Amino acid sequence: MIPATARAGFASWPGRAEAWLDERGRPAWIAAMVAGFIAFWPVGLALLAYMIWSKRMFSRSCSARRSMSRSMAWNSSGNAAFDAYKADTLRRLEEEQIAFESFLQRLREAKDKQEFDAFMQERARKAGTPAGDVEA
Repeated sequence: MIPATARAGFASWPGRAEAWLDERGRPAWIAAMVAGFIAFWPVGLALLAYMIWSKRMFSRSCSARRSMSRSMAWNSSGNAAFDAYKADTLRRLEEEQIAFESFLQRLREAKDKQEFDAFMQERARKAGTPAGDVEA
């Protein structure tokens, strides 16, 4: 399984902030909420609503829940065949996740190229030059 710190590189800054706060537990979430109220009250209110909606406020510590699920995934069941199957399945899922993320990256790059090419054609049309004469 990919650790939280490795997954953080793929996420946007809110995802990285959430992972960072989750690693530090409920006190970090409360401190962020209080700081949000002090800085700009709607931010604190939004954090409070998110904490209640995601059940971070009333459940066990986020880091304890994450570490418990991680340790349960790697604990031995006592059955060697099942443990081998589980390890193979987890490895395969990690490979599929990496392949899917690279596919999404290629898809984004293709879309960006298509949008850029359309922009260059429109720019060339407005300038009155044929699209093939514009240098890339």
